[in-house]
Amino acid sequence: MNVLNFVNAFFSDSAHWQGYDGIPARLGEHVRYTLEALALAAAIGLPVGLVTGHYGRGGNALSLVATAGRALPSFGLLVLMTTLLGFGMLPVMIPLVVLAVPPILVTTYEAMRSVDPSPVDAARGMGMHESRILFQVELPVALPLILSGLRSAAIQIVSTATIAAYVSLGGLGRYIVDGLYQRNYEKVVGGATLVAVLALVTLALFWAAARAAVSPGVRRS
Repeated sequence: MNVLNFVNAFFSDSAHWQGYDGIPARLGEHVRYTLEALALAAAIGLPVGLVTGHYGRGGNALSLVATAGRALPSFGLLVLMTTLLGFGMLPVMIPLVVLAVPPILVTTYEAMRSVDPSPVDAARGMGMHESRILFQVELPVALPLILSGLRSAAIQIVSTATIAAYVSLGGLGRYIVDGLYQRNYEKVVGGATLVAVLALVTLALFWAAARAAVSPGVRRS
């Protein structure tokens, strides 16, 4: 039985569309995990990246932090956090946030540093406050690259949030973990397909957000 047959069998089974283990319920759980982790990572990475990028300081330290964060294995960190904190959402959120902060942090810093210094210097010469320069001059120009960092983080979270199933939580990883345990490869392939589709939908949403939030002049440049 090939992959397409597995996919067709999984999605055509009405039992997979209802109940607590149905696709709508598991998809909702996965989206909730993703949004919570992305919000926490953005709350950490965006302010630090904006401020350090604005002042041009701390770039080397940010690179070290990002490298360390990327080097940590998400599943290993999940096991460690579960051992220390017990079962629940917190041990799942920690590795997801650790995974998502580096791309947001580094990309935001680089986006701010890539802004043409001429309008920034002109704004300072006009007596604008540093906070106004940051949000009114630099941020609109840096926004496309900042959104790309958020997009990368979101895709990584969508793909990695399947680890929640290993500590008895829900999400689309439930199909993969349960399917492997039961040797039900129809469920494994179906879960993996849903994760891939959700990642593509996430890409489309960020593309639409960039079209709506970034000014046409910045997009053309």
